[in-house]
This record gives sequence, structure tokens and C-alpha cells, in this order.
Amino acid sequence: MDSGHAEYRVQREVIDEKRLKERSQRMDPSQINLPISHRLKNSLSCSTHRLKRSIVSFLPVLSWLPRYSIWDYGMPDLISGISVGIMHLPQGMAYALLASLPPVFGLYTSLYPPLIYFIFGTSRHISIGTFTILSIMIGSVTERLAPDSDFLIYNGTNVTEEVDVISRDFYRVQVAAAATVLGGLIQVVLGLVQFGFVGTYLSEPLVRGYTTAASAHAVVAQLKYILGVSPKRFSGPLSIVYTLADLFILLPETHLPTLLASVVSIVVLITAKELNNALRQKLLVPIPVELFTIVVATVISFYSRLNASYKISVVGEIPSGLQPPSIPNASVFSEVVLDAFAMAIVGYAISISLGKTFALKHGYKVESNQELVALGLSNTFGGFFQCFSVCSSMSRSLIQESTGGKTQIAGVVSGVIVLVTVLKLGSLFQELPKAVLAAIVFVNLKGMFKQYYDIVTLWRSSKIDLLIWLVTYVSTVLFNLDMGLGASMGFALLTVIFRTQRPTYSLLGHLPGTELYLDIETHKEVREVPGITIFRSSATMYFANAELYLEALKKKSGLDIGKMLTYKRRQEAKQRRRERRAERRAQREAKRQKRAFREASQRSKKAVFSIEEEAGQLKEMNGDIHREVEPGWRERENSTVFVIPETARASDVHHTWMYLKGTDPETTTLGSVSDLHDGDTTTLDSSSEDTLSRDLERVSLGSLGKWTWDIHSIILDFSTANFIDTVAIKTLMNIFHDFGEIGVDIYLAGCQALVVEQLERGNFFSDVITEGRVFATVHDAVLYCLKHRGAETINSYENVLDMSGTRL
Repeated sequence: MDSGHAEYRVQREVIDEKRLKERSQRMDPSQINLPISHRLKNSLSCSTHRLKRSIVSFLPVLSWLPRYSIWDYGMPDLISGISVGIMHLPQGMAYALLASLPPVFGLYTSLYPPLIYFIFGTSRHISIGTFTILSIMIGSVTERLAPDSDFLIYNGTNVTEEVDVISRDFYRVQVAAAATVLGGLIQVVLGLVQFGFVGTYLSEPLVRGYTTAASAHAVVAQLKYILGVSPKRFSGPLSIVYTLADLFILLPETHLPTLLASVVSIVVLITAKELNNALRQKLLVPIPVELFTIVVATVISFYSRLNASYKISVVGEIPSGLQPPSIPNASVFSEVVLDAFAMAIVGYAISISLGKTFALKHGYKVESNQELVALGLSNTFGGFFQCFSVCSSMSRSLIQESTGGKTQIAGVVSGVIVLVTVLKLGSLFQELPKAVLAAIVFVNLKGMFKQYYDIVTLWRSSKIDLLIWLVTYVSTVLFNLDMGLGASMGFALLTVIFRTQRPTYSLLGHLPGTELYLDIETHKEVREVPGITIFRSSATMYFANAELYLEALKKKSGLDIGKMLTYKRRQEAKQRRRERRAERRAQREAKRQKRAFREASQRSKKAVFSIEEEAGQLKEMNGDIHREVEPGWRERENSTVFVIPETARASDVHHTWMYLKGTDPETTTLGSVSDLHDGDTTTLDSSSEDTLSRDLERVSLGSLGKWTWDIHSIILDFSTANFIDTVAIKTLMNIFHDFGEIGVDIYLAGCQALVVEQLERGNFFSDVITEGRVFATVHDAVLYCLKHRGAETINSYENVLDMSGTRL
């Protein structure tokens, strides 16, 4: 730095990666590089405290039940549990119809899983039991593996249209139990391997689009009970389209008494629920509208003999008591594994999202992995008692929380309500019309119908999220719930890849008075740093966008490095060809000179070993040799060249031949091979190739005169990168090498510690690319570039740095 800028100093140290490592506090290497055996020993070592913590984390009930206060929590949990238990009864039976199972199995599903969750769950407010979406998913499995066509009654050689309902329902219960147990085992395994984050892959637009599509399946599934018709059962892709087409054909056969019962039930339920919401602030507990509806409908059906007189389908026999546990039919595991996995993921995603909502509201923590284990054990244990898949229900959970529920004791109380119903009151609901249960399902889907408004909301906020919602909805409606979930998750991940593959690239400028560097296009007040280009990508550079990153860098910097290097190599190739032609001409001329010299020696019968010796002898014979030779020089034209050795010739000494060029001996100069042009001659030995290679190394684009640019440094802002793969590392190495060939230095700034570690493991650093090229911040890199690129850049930028408080 010249004396004119001696007064400028860096007021703070410029931090690069090497200095950062020296200044940062590191752990003892002996603790970092422990052998695997020691690490395994430490992880498996057990202490009393560690054992207690492990047991309590696996059985969360032990952490709060010993401190449970009956006076503080007993009454609120009792009231909440009774309210939720009353809701379990109609919903359990109604959702069993969605699962194409006898209603009593919906009651079993509302009994066992909440008791298991009470022991293993970490949420205090969610209500575990039947849920619309999972019931529909179970129904799609049971109807696919146990269709009515497989259970037609044979009368001799003829096949009647009557279905063996008992055999069909028995096999469907086996299928549902097997799918539930398998899904529960999947959840337990995922929870034990700390895979609780899997729910994060189901974004909110995806879940809402999926549940909205599932509600469409639920409505179509209940239309046969509302209309009183018997459409054909379809499974697989487009099954909902075929079912709707068949229902449209059967519309003239609608059973009017059943339709009337359905409409009346829907109107009563909607009206009562709206009144319930309007009086919510004045009521101690919500009015159990659904329970009153099924009780009144059962009484009317019993005394009016709706089944016998008007052919309205009713629930039928409900066995009293509990079913003994049984081992699921493992032979169907292979046929339901994909459905079980889908139910495991969907059920967990719904439960954890609802649980975290209540936990945030009431100030406690929900453990994701433990929730996965708790839900899995609830499903696994329930499957042995002929339950189908469960998760939390939003409507019941809201009731449990709004009625003052404090802990999962409320879930135990609700289970007791269901248990009493199964043991003593189940037979009273045998005359309940199925149309009423269908109406309950239909009305409970009102909240999901409102989710169609998401289309308007997402259109205003995010087109990508809207696209995810629409693709999820359409794929789930057309391809059923299992394939729809897979297709929607795949599409959602593709949108993430697409957005990272097509990020926003920008050039940064300095904000005067600060150490901030902002996008030049969006911030008018920022200034470009003379001679320095600061480039940033809004996403991590990895294999999918590494090539695009390079293309954007070339476009933003204005340096088409590919064309520039191609031009340079072409010019180098042309120069090599000229050198080779000059070399061949020089060799031919040298041979001619030697041949003439030998002929002259033979004529004079004297042995001349070198040009110097002959010149010396001639000088002895005639002292005025120069005056005799000089006319010979002037007679030659076109840059005549004499070749002489630099040292006296000897038989065992290696010589380098040089050449004299010029038409005037007074101005004749010594040159190397690279100075040759057409007409020049020389004599080469084995060292000529080294001379050529050294000259070619000095070729630059500036000397070739093709391009000019005012950029001497490019800083790559890596503050947005959270990882880097091998493809990106190779791309970075190529950037450093290629831009270095045209005299532009490349620097990295803002790299996270993990990224630097991955660069080291990928052998990115070398003697050429050192850790001194990586800086803690963009400002550190800018200061370094200004300090090491001469005073002319500092002159043009000193005012900007002066305003930011940093001086060079």
C-alpha cells in the first residue's frame, strides 16, 4: 500500500476460516475422536438417574399421575370425560359404518385405545378414538379385500343376490384388525428410531387438501344410507367416479322413507349444533346433540317399527359384553402393508398437529417420538381386540379442552362411559336407523366442507401451496386415499426440489454506514463495491442446481468464462502451431548453416569446432575482419539470423543455442525461441520445449486483446447454504480454477461450520484453494479484497468504507 494511503488502517481484524478456527474454543480432540468401542460403551452405560429418566420418558403417566390433585383436576376431568364419552357413542357407531364394519366395533375402538394412550401419551387434551379419515381408509381396505361379490349365497347351482353378511363382516373385521396392528407396529418402530419428524413432510396445505378429499369419499360412502339404495361396490382408481355414476342411475329407486329420515336428522343436527355454538358461552357443558338424536331416533324406530313397516335399514343386533382378544390374520399383512403405512403416517400427522396446538396454548411440551410410540401401541393393542385404526378427533378434543379437561384422566372417564354402554346399553340401539348415523357423519363433515375456501385463501397467498392443495385433492379423490397420499407427498417434495433448483440469484451491494450487503435490484440505496462482485443464491447449492448456479454466476458477473477460456485455448493452440513452424524453419536453417560450415572447413583443410573458433582464426589472419564481414550483413535482407553458442563448445557440455536477429549488426539482439516470427531461424536442442511451455503459460486474455473487465474478485455468499454435496464441491473447485485463469480471485463468505467441515472432507482445500479464501462474513471478504488489490481500488471506495466505520 502506498504512502498516500498509509493513514488508513483496518479498525477490526479480518476474520477468515483459518483465524476463526484459531480463535474459537474447540473440544479436546481426545474427546472428539473417541474409538467406536468407547462411544458404544458410553451410550450403553446405565446409572440410576439414567434408568429412571428412560422409564419416565417411556411411561409419561409416571411423571404426572403421582402428583395428580383430585381437588384441582378431579371435577374438570370428570365433566370433560363424561362429555367426550357421550360423543364417543354416536361417533363410534357412525364411523364404523364408514369403515364398512358392524357398529359395535366402533364402540370397541372408542374403549381400548384411549386407555393405552392414557399410559403412554404426552398430550393432555387430545381425545383418541375413531376419526373420519382413518375410518374411510379402513373402509377402502375392507371393501377391497372383502367385497360383497365374494360372499354371495349359493342355492344349489344358482347364485342368489343375497349376501352372507355374517361371513362378510367377520372377514372384514379380521382385515381391519390386521391393518390396524400392522400400522401400529410401523408407528412404534418409527417412534423408537426417533423418526417422529416424518410428520413434518405433510405440510398444512397437503393435510387440508387430503382431508377435504377424504370428506368427499365419506359423503359418497354415506349416500347409499341416506338414499336407501344399494349401489355396486368399486375399488381402485376412479372408484368414486364409478360409484357416483351408479348412484345417479339408482336415483329413481331412492327409498323415500329413508331419505325423509335422513333429511330430518340432518336438519335437526345442524340446527341444534348452531344453537349449541351460539349459547356456548352460557352453557357449562355443550348439549350432547348427537346422543339425543340417536336416542330419540331409536325410540321412534322401536315404537313405529320403521324396519318392519317402512323397510328402513337399522343397525341390527349389537352383542352385549366384550370380545376376547385374538391374534390378527397375518396372511393379509402383505395385502394391507401399504394401506397400513399410509394410515400410520396420516393418523400420526393429525394427532401430533392437534397435540402441539393444545400444548402451545396451555404451556407444556409434546414429545413427537413418544407420541408416535403411544399412538402405535394404542393401535397395536386395540387391533388384538378387533379395533380399527385410531387417532385424535378434532371435535372431541375441542370438547375435552373446552369443558375444562386437564389430563388424560378425562380419556379414562370417557372409556368408562363407553364400557358401560357396551356391557349394558348396547342392545338398546339395535333399532337405530343407519340413516341417522349417516346423517351424523354428514353433519360432522361440515368443518371439512369449509376447507374448500382454502382455494381462495391460497390463491392470494401462495400459488405453490395452492397447487399442492389441488394436486392432493384431485389425486386423492381419483386414486383413493392410499395412492393419493403417496402421490401428494411426492408432488410436495418435487415442489421443494423445484424451488431449490430454481432459486433467486442476486448481486449484493454495500449499504453505506453498515456492514450489510443487500440485493442491488431491490435496494436502491446500496452501492456496488468497485472491482468486486458479490454473488448470492437464495438456496443451498447441491447436485440439482449446481450447473444452474454456475450459469447464473456467469450471467450476473458478465464474464462468460466458458467462451473466454475457449478463446484463450484457441489462441494458445495457434501460437503453438506458429512456434512449431518457426522451430522447423530454424532447424532447417541450422542444418544448412552447418553444412555450409563443414564444406568451408573441408576446403581450407582445417578443423573448426565452433563458430567462435573460426571467428577467432579469421580475426588472427586479418585484424580488420569486421569490416570484411559487415558488407555481408548488409547484403542479407529479411532479418538474416546468425546462430552462435553461448559458451565454448565441448564434447561433454550441454549447450543452449540462441539467435541473433535484425538487419543491422549494431542493433542485433539475442532472443529466445518464443520471439521467432516468420523468416527467423534458430537451432534448438532438448531444452526448447521447456522454453515453449514457459512462454505459453504467460498467455492471458488481456494480452490477446479479446476481452477487458474491471472485476478482480468475486465473493460467493454461502450464508444460505446448510449443506454441500460432492457435486457442488467439484463445481466450486472448477469455479475457483476457471476464474483464476482469467485473473479473477474467488472467495467464500458466511459458510456455516457444517459446510466448512463438508468442504474439508471433500478435499476442497489445497495449496491453491486455502482456508484463507473462506471468510466469516461478506464484509470480511470485502475488506480483504480491498486490502490486497492495490491503492486504486481503495481510492474509489474509501468513502464508502469511511461511512461504514471501517478504514483501510
